[in-house]
Amino acid sequence: MRLPSTTQEARASARALASARVALGVTAFALPRLPARPWVGTDAARPSVEVMGRALGARDVALGLGALLALRGDGPVRGWLEAGGLADAGDVAATILAWRNGPRFGRWLVLAAATGGVVASVLLAPLVDQD
Repeated sequence: MRLPSTTQEARASARALASARVALGVTAFALPRLPARPWVGTDAARPSVEVMGRALGARDVALGLGALLALRGDGPVRGWLEAGGLADAGDVAATILAWRNGPRFGRWLVLAAATGGVVASVLLAPLVDQD
């Protein structure tokens, strides 16, 4: 993997990252058990966990749409990527804090996905708004 070499490439990568965030958020809002199950196991079926899943889904939709709208309107994108990276860092921290209680495979999956979001955000944020 290589870093984008132009602002246009960075913005295309940011668009893909933001679109993935929106897709995950819509899924979490509509079907909260689906993305919650790898994270919390069978507790994903509990109504209280569904509420949290939907809230996290709404968060991701807002962050992803914010980035997409900024990209579309040529507004500043960096802050949206940084906010998404911070949200993902929170997911990493939450996963680590609950490590012993998480599903054996699922905790690794969530940790990898959230860490990937952090890394992508950190790498892309300084590149997306360059002229």
